[in-house]
Amino acid sequence: MVRAPVMNISEFEVAMDLALTLASGGRGFVEPNPMVGALVLDASEKLAGDGWHECFGEAHAEINALNRAGERARGGTLIVTLEPCSHHGKTPPCVDAVIRSGVTRAVVAMEDPFPEVTGRGIAMLRDAGIEVTVGIREAEAKRLNAPYLKLIHTGKPWVHLKWAMSLDGKIATRTGDSKWISGEESRRKVHELRGRVDAIIVGRGTVEADDPLLTARPPGPRTAARVILASELRDQRQLRATAREVPVLIFSPQGNESRFSGWVADGCEVVPLPVESSRFAIDAMLLELGRRRMTNVLVEGGEATLGAFLDARAADEFHVFIAPKIIGGDSALSPVGGMGVAMTADAPALAEFTATPSGEDIYLHGFAST
Repeated sequence: MVRAPVMNISEFEVAMDLALTLASGGRGFVEPNPMVGALVLDASEKLAGDGWHECFGEAHAEINALNRAGERARGGTLIVTLEPCSHHGKTPPCVDAVIRSGVTRAVVAMEDPFPEVTGRGIAMLRDAGIEVTVGIREAEAKRLNAPYLKLIHTGKPWVHLKWAMSLDGKIATRTGDSKWISGEESRRKVHELRGRVDAIIVGRGTVEADDPLLTARPPGPRTAARVILASELRDQRQLRATAREVPVLIFSPQGNESRFSGWVADGCEVVPLPVESSRFAIDAMLLELGRRRMTNVLVEGGEATLGAFLDARAADEFHVFIAPKIIGGDSALSPVGGMGVAMTADAPALAEFTATPSGEDIYLHGFAST
């Protein structure tokens, strides 16, 4: 058997970094599948082909990279950010194509926890005589696919929290006016985020105060369902008028279904939640969204809804836009309501925190610490 030259760990890491960058090109296009990138190096360690999983239901990263490499893959190395699949899904098993390609080595960032794979693909490669190295850039691969991993392990989607506020922490004036606290560039970023999630979640207050459309403009790769948490709702124009074009789900405590008969007639769906002591059964709602294979959901507020998610410790990622404006006012709304914490030491903190300019605003981005 022809064997590829021995590549050292640092070179593996550089190649895997490129594969991870390629993988991110699938964000918003491949869910609920994971984002995956792949490189094929020929026997002299020169790049022969690359690819990523570009769209749900289409060829996986390994297939795209191997197709571009062709015969140059023989005797070479496959670099891939996730274990090749070993089962029939929307496409045939990737591991079969990898074995047929003639590569003699595979470098894999992480195992795939999907129940029908979970180590089987790696075992099949080794059984075919392919040398397999696992764990190069594993932490980065897990961060990239954290939403996919959460859905697999917990049955719940990855939860993004977003709000825009003034320098003094207000999301509206004392009269309720909130247009526009953030600037044009920040609003553009929010629409990009909307365009790659599966649901946008708001509460009754936002719906009744703003009459929002809750769509991505311009459209992104995904069309998010509009999700409302409410025990009742007054008539609202934009969501009801577009419910047959873009789904509207109303999550409400059991027994309230009759209150939404007009919304249902307009094409909305009411999903009953168990009655709990807290205002909303956040965990039950997330499990239902996960059952529908939603991978990323965006909570846009307002104050009560954001507070409910934080009280439930249900937030995974934060997107906060701070505008250089001072609103003031004792009765002006702040972004987060709910119970909050009793002690500062118990306050949720952000990990991997960044602060970058967004037009005239500052965009704060981070993840819930674990």
